[in-house]
Amino acid sequence: MNSTQPELTKTKTKRNFYTTVLFPILTVYVGFFIFGFSENVKGPAIPRIQTDFHLDEMQIGTLLSLNSLGYLLACSFTGLLVRKWGVKWVSILSFGLMALTGVLMFFSQTYPALSGSYFLMYIGNGMLEIALAVLGAQIFVKNTGTMMNLAHFFYGLSSTVAPMLASGLMKLTIGGYTLDWRGMYLIILLLSVIPMIPAFPGRFPDKETPAEERIPTKSLMRDPAIWLLVIILSFGVISEMAVGGWLVNFLEKAYSWDTSSASGMLSAFFLCFTFARLVAGPITDKIGYTLSLILFAGFTGICTFAAILAGEPGAVLFAVAGAGIAPVYPTVMALIADRYRSNSDTAISFIVTMMGVGSVIGNYLIGAITDGIKRLFMSAQDPEIGLLRGLQAGYAFIGLCAVICSLVSLILYVRLKKRKELL
Repeated sequence: MNSTQPELTKTKTKRNFYTTVLFPILTVYVGFFIFGFSENVKGPAIPRIQTDFHLDEMQIGTLLSLNSLGYLLACSFTGLLVRKWGVKWVSILSFGLMALTGVLMFFSQTYPALSGSYFLMYIGNGMLEIALAVLGAQIFVKNTGTMMNLAHFFYGLSSTVAPMLASGLMKLTIGGYTLDWRGMYLIILLLSVIPMIPAFPGRFPDKETPAEERIPTKSLMRDPAIWLLVIILSFGVISEMAVGGWLVNFLEKAYSWDTSSASGMLSAFFLCFTFARLVAGPITDKIGYTLSLILFAGFTGICTFAAILAGEPGAVLFAVAGAGIAPVYPTVMALIADRYRSNSDTAISFIVTMMGVGSVIGNYLIGAITDGIKRLFMSAQDPEIGLLRGLQAGYAFIGLCAVICSLVSLILYVRLKKRKELL
């Protein structure tokens, strides 16, 4: 009887390790990997969707706007669901919703059906972003910066290969049937079932914070630090996400690069971006979150302005800038996790929702600045100079967003240091 006791204890310890440590970590990492696929396969698919449904640019714009609307809507209520059902079941629901969306998109034969499927997919994406961030905040209690950056590295890795994977799948023929965009979306979104496998047996730390320790959203909004984090994350994400939409356009129109060369520079940006998330975590944990934000975002701003001023020979600096902006989002998440440990779900939901609103406005401003400066400098003698100056001004705004992110991080650094709350 006594001889079997150590074996039973060993078996129980091993089982506890799998259910309380390994499975939750796998859910986060694999979840972010699938998340990157679901968000970044649309680039190659959009032109084929446009052709199949005979859509004009306005209808495509509406389709993509529904993405943002569904995402923001999900961010607004997911925190409440996490508190009510627990992060485990919200994560599983998010993965299941995305898999269901793949089936719905496969059978979409009309534009309204497709629009509804896209809207539902981005509700799933928004829920997943909040759920994974909250889960990461709960389980990464040590070396938070390293673990958060590593989690987002998997997102960057899948984002890098997603366009190529989508293009390959759309050309794939199975039994005489070409998958095209419908089959591609079905396969990619059904991958969401994979992280559900460790999520079901996993035991997540869904500890209900006592009512007296929980901070209401209204009280949270009175904390100046939370608004500084909203500004930091908003401008950081604008600077990060805008590159995917504007770099190829800039290189093609400003320097007359062909699509292949311009896309290659975008791939180089994502390569620097992904590598930075792999190595920046230990640096963040060593020098502190806020100081890291100052340095990383500042580096991106400097690289972006240097690339614009240097002209075509300095174009490689656009790609190098990816190494600076990459750690900003996961570092902010790590800071939130440590500063608002007992209220991370509320804080993350609020900050990410506000960030989403700011990002929509920011991306609109890039287009408005580009068009406004183009018209201002346009002349009958040299019509190309107006376009060049407009593109430079629009891309300079992307760099300015990184600089603002760095400067507001400096303000946060000074504030937290004075209050002896520096992280």
